[in-house]
Amino acid sequence: MTDPKWARDTERGRYYDDPAGGPPLISVTNALNAINKPALLPWGAGLVADQVIADPIVTARRARTEPTALRRELVAAPRLYSERAMDLGTRVHLRAVSLVLNTPHPVDEEVEPYAVQLAAWFRLWRIDFDRDVLAIETTVMHRKAGYAGTGDLWVWLPTGRYRRRQLWLVDYKTSAKKPATTVYDEQPLQLAGLRHAPEWLLPDDSSEPAPRVHRTALLNLRPRSHRFIEVPSGREQFVAFLGAIATRRYLNDTPSTYSAVVPPWAPGADRKAA
Repeated sequence: MTDPKWARDTERGRYYDDPAGGPPLISVTNALNAINKPALLPWGAGLVADQVIADPIVTARRARTEPTALRRELVAAPRLYSERAMDLGTRVHLRAVSLVLNTPHPVDEEVEPYAVQLAAWFRLWRIDFDRDVLAIETTVMHRKAGYAGTGDLWVWLPTGRYRRRQLWLVDYKTSAKKPATTVYDEQPLQLAGLRHAPEWLLPDDSSEPAPRVHRTALLNLRPRSHRFIEVPSGREQFVAFLGAIATRRYLNDTPSTYSAVVPPWAPGADRKAA
């Protein structure tokens, strides 16, 4: 994930401002945050367990001498790890842009192994950046459905019959620990939202119809490997994504507190009923 020009973070997640002046558009990732992700709970518990196991003697000592501080650190561990992972993902995306555009990029030793894998994928598919790459880091919009998002890579690949070129929408996914085969349930919905948005933004902030995408995939980048995985993003996934949009909009707009119901003879009941 990068920092698109029209995106802004709010207390209720990321939104995009419409350059044409329309209402704010909820981001694709913000919408998908409304989906329950059962893998997060065991992942967070495992992360805390690993931290305790890594230094059990110090942990036991701190549990006696500073339990409040220790508990605070352990509770915060999953969030801090996620923030570091998101920061790494942003830096990898920026490095990917520099790789495609052949522009200078500061040395980042943590990012470079992922860039090596991305470059290997480009070589494997014999991608000519000028001929095959249609767009990178481009914001798409669906004003009628009320959402926007930013895609990583639109690229032509010879995957059709008789090696006919097809347009792929590719989303980079980085991780230092997850297997390169990892696909989460919400990721096809993410690509469906991006794929079916009817417009995309041009550099001058005007919009035009987005190109027809034939296929979608994740490019899982790891420090020592990569995996290119096609995921579905058709009508079924898009309908499910629109459901996530509706759920997130409801959760964002619903009040956080409600009034208690009391009998009409209770003190102050007339005032509360009014």
